[in-house]
Amino acid sequence: MKQLKNIVVGLLGFGNVGKGFAAVLEKNKAHIESTLGCGITIKKILVRNPDKYKDTIVPASLFTSNAEEILADPEIQIVIELIGGVQPACDYISKALQQGKHVVTANKAVIALHGKELFELADKHKVSIRYEASVGGGIPIIASLTKSLAANEIEEIVGIINGTTNYILTRMDQEGMSFQEALAEAQEKGFAEADPTSDIEGEDAAYKLSILTHVAFGVDINPREIPCVGIKQISEREIDFARQLGYKIKLLATVRKNGGSLDVHVHPALVPVEHPLAAVNNEFNALYVKGNAVGQLMLYGKGAGPLPTASAVWSDVLEMAKVIQNQIEETNTIKVKNGFKPGHISSGSNAYYIRLQVTDRPGVLGKIATSFGRNNVSLESVVQRGRGGKSVPLIFITHEAEWDKLEAALNEIKQLDTVEEVASILMVQSRS
Repeated sequence: MKQLKNIVVGLLGFGNVGKGFAAVLEKNKAHIESTLGCGITIKKILVRNPDKYKDTIVPASLFTSNAEEILADPEIQIVIELIGGVQPACDYISKALQQGKHVVTANKAVIALHGKELFELADKHKVSIRYEASVGGGIPIIASLTKSLAANEIEEIVGIINGTTNYILTRMDQEGMSFQEALAEAQEKGFAEADPTSDIEGEDAAYKLSILTHVAFGVDINPREIPCVGIKQISEREIDFARQLGYKIKLLATVRKNGGSLDVHVHPALVPVEHPLAAVNNEFNALYVKGNAVGQLMLYGKGAGPLPTASAVWSDVLEMAKVIQNQIEETNTIKVKNGFKPGHISSGSNAYYIRLQVTDRPGVLGKIATSFGRNNVSLESVVQRGRGGKSVPLIFITHEAEWDKLEAALNEIKQLDTVEEVASILMVQSRS
């Protein structure tokens, strides 16, 4: 073991997570250095305007607007990227790796879009790149998959991995808020950005799911190719119908084995109230994992926030320090597991919740059920709400069906003169 007196790090960015990282060091310095067996020092911090950081918990002399003071400094062993966004973050990470520096990042976009080339670059220069904080905030999902569950073949991961959408759906469910009211409250409390598009349209979850798919199965998938639906179309009415049927609506990110292919998608779904994920509320995240040895388990915690995310960054830094001390050469690239091929990606077979608005007259249900049956879509249950009006909602829960068969059935149903609209289509999470 290499005896070091000090581990020297440089920070790229000093936003909320960067400040949280420094706060954890100040608060837990003795514990951290006892764990490491050596000291740890932040040498430089990259910011746009150093003059704005004269009243922080770290000395003003540490701040610089010149990235080269970090990337080219031979004393800095670990570069911690906390800028966010794709560029210039990706370029900075690449340069750090090329300079023989280890990298820790919380950047989901960079890892999802450019992880493959960065892992190969790290292997070429015999350094490591860690990214625990890129998924699930303070939840140690990457470490769990690569270490604690390494002996398992992962069969399925289903996650609530976006705190903004989970907060919105929770408030709609518990307080009867509209989507817009819940979004405004989330923005007011700092759980949603001023422009929440990436969150509410599912893009953020798709980035994180891309990373999980790589870690669990070794398959690289562009997050922009993941079938993805957000929550903007979810109404108070849908939340209420789901509750009456014994479900909660959650935005789920799912990857599961399906023979030699993977089912990968981000969709709002009805989750049975008895399922552990149904109890995950507000800004909290959770990941429900099935392994062929461990069975079912769930990891739960705060999916965002300065200190939880900084905690995940610190876990990577401490692991990286051990790599440096023990002169370990790690392999960053994860090979494809179980013969999966990157092209074998689909939404797979799922159960669905279908709400139709129909004219209330005899024979309507029979014609609709016939169309489902003709297209090999079997029905688990049928519920009619609001009897007595000319137009009523008719709700179907299907058994698992392939999307193309369901789509064919719905196209046929739309042609019926008694069907006014297909008002809603949502996936249904299985009870096991």
